[in-house]
Amino acid sequence: MKIDPESSADFSAQIAQSIRGAIVSGDLLVDQRLPSEAELADQFAVSRPTVREALKRLAAQSLIRTQRGATGGAFVNRLRFEEAYDQQVTTSTLLLSMNSVSFDVACEARFALERSCAPLAAKRRTPDNLATMRAEIHRQSQPGLTDEAFCASDVTLHRALVDGAANKVLSYQLAGAVEAMQPLMNMITFTARSRERIVDMHTELTNALEAKDAILVDQTLIKLETYTRDLGHSIATANPVRSKKQLKKASSKRKK
Repeated sequence: MKIDPESSADFSAQIAQSIRGAIVSGDLLVDQRLPSEAELADQFAVSRPTVREALKRLAAQSLIRTQRGATGGAFVNRLRFEEAYDQQVTTSTLLLSMNSVSFDVACEARFALERSCAPLAAKRRTPDNLATMRAEIHRQSQPGLTDEAFCASDVTLHRALVDGAANKVLSYQLAGAVEAMQPLMNMITFTARSRERIVDMHTELTNALEAKDAILVDQTLIKLETYTRDLGHSIATANPVRSKKQLKKASSKRKK
């Protein structure tokens, strides 16, 4: 593990990158203890505060954990899919907010990713997945439900569909689609959409999953995508400037 004194990157970032590379390559194994701060400082020819800052970077990425006591120190962490969800959602939200991503592009990506789960979800969904979806449909049907609560319920329902595929890798990859892209679209379209129509499509989607009808699940998701795109287009056509501002504002809210 080395750093480049001529590099424009600060030493702590280089040290963190070097250790990260050793973890990814398998040179440092899960639960293996890293050298002490003093040893790392000698190895990289830097001060201990610089090493400490590098370790903080790695801990923030859940790549290492620290333990106190005589047998303590910094250890390579076992990163779990569930623990990585928040990072995936945050990264997706930042990418959407910091780049010029149109509503159409985000909508296309979100539904394409979710539809990829349809065959597996139809085959593997559990009673718990279906119960979660039906509970959210009931919640969405309540007349006093706020717009914010309706949007949150929408995300929970689609999260249950994705989790129904019973594939941790898919659930992780789709965390950004369901919990970053979908809320952004909800925040733009909620004023124009029909709750009754959404509930009807959610009911159709859940019934198709219960019947293990993958084709109908896919068709219903296409129907939802078409409806969402139409809403986005109508809002953009009515007030294109306001539509762009809404997308930017929605992204900013998701970052907080």
